[in-house]
Amino acid sequence: PFIFILSLSGSIYLFKPQIDAYIDRPFNHLSLSGAPKSLGAQIAAAVLSQPGARLKNLEIRNDPSDAARVQFLKSDGEALRVFVRPDTLEILKTESEKSRFTSIIHDLHGELLIGTFGAILVELAGVWAIIMILTGLYLWWPNPEDGLAGVLYPRLNTRGRTFLKDLHSVTGVWISFFALFFLISALPWTTLWGGGLKYLRSYGQATQIKQEWTTGPASAKALQQDLFKEAATSTSLSADEHQEHRGHQMTGRALSASISGFDRIAPLALPLKLEAPVFLTPPSAASPNWKLQSETQNRPQRKTIEFDPITFRQISEKSFSDRVLLDRIIGVGIAAHEGQLFGLFNQILGLMTAIGYLVLVVSSTLMWWRRRPQGVLGVPAKIIPERRTPRNFIVFAIILGVLLPTLGVSLLFILAIEFLIRRHSPQATQWLGLEPFLGRQA
Repeated sequence: PFIFILSLSGSIYLFKPQIDAYIDRPFNHLSLSGAPKSLGAQIAAAVLSQPGARLKNLEIRNDPSDAARVQFLKSDGEALRVFVRPDTLEILKTESEKSRFTSIIHDLHGELLIGTFGAILVELAGVWAIIMILTGLYLWWPNPEDGLAGVLYPRLNTRGRTFLKDLHSVTGVWISFFALFFLISALPWTTLWGGGLKYLRSYGQATQIKQEWTTGPASAKALQQDLFKEAATSTSLSADEHQEHRGHQMTGRALSASISGFDRIAPLALPLKLEAPVFLTPPSAASPNWKLQSETQNRPQRKTIEFDPITFRQISEKSFSDRVLLDRIIGVGIAAHEGQLFGLFNQILGLMTAIGYLVLVVSSTLMWWRRRPQGVLGVPAKIIPERRTPRNFIVFAIILGVLLPTLGVSLLFILAIEFLIRRHSPQATQWLGLEPFLGRQA
């Protein structure tokens, strides 16, 4: 069931840009009653609608008739998006980022919508899926005298369990490489494995380099709370430039630059040809410069450009190639994982892999259902005559347990539970298909 959920939610999330654009289409190309107000005025209207929240950024739009998308952060880490009509400054919609459809799909895919516990379950499912693929390939590996039927394509003239077996094995071998890639590329984002990688990444570094990705729900929430602390606490509005809000001024520490800077820097975004979505972040106590940054899911195309808060001149530029090697490897991996590295073909490849995994789930369930004996779980009978497990298999399991600690710990837990069941419960031993200890047969 976990792999089914991950495959289904992942196949939807592959098309996040298209889905978001479709959902937000009512706020694009609006029929305006007059000329659009300045960006500063639009942002001021959004700021006044969110007392207590802190301004995060503005999404740069190419069409001035599009509603302004202004993002805010609350002290608990919640992110808000406010849509402002450019001619009347009417607030068209305010929504939590967490309530957006693709955000819900993202959280379902990463944590089953139940937080850290769900994220650990997803991680467990992922590492065990790696084992299922590797052992499945071992079972599939053909003999030289075998033909291609049932190996590289299913025997279509068969029926029943033979056809299901062919469908399962052939589908598995065709998607195995891509499935392993998707599973392994997701590991840096997991709670336990990703948390360990984060520790190793920062170990021994005199200066901490900010990590671009999060490792589980707690990490994501902590990041949002940190962003809230770093965000602009107030914005001074010029009465001359923003007559629509004359007499209003936000409380708190004043920024080093006026909100009018949005109108100065936003026009510079188009010539720079940054990959959408592009966000403009105002100065704050933690970051004194204006920031124009691409947050495209195709991470190798991301770029951040900073501008002086007084002169509005460009003072720095950082691209994906400026990141450390490990971060670049992970960035490329997750861009491909999300279907955004090489366009539509990447999305189709991811979709076909997810569909293939769904075929594996359904076919394996049907095979188990058809062959299960009555009164027991239906675990396949042991086919190795020797009682001792082959040494190579033990070494292989230990190596995987070290490389994937979540797998190693869960495997030890399963072995411990199995030991207790075999020793103390003959009935459960028989139902699970385990071998009882000598002298304690059911």
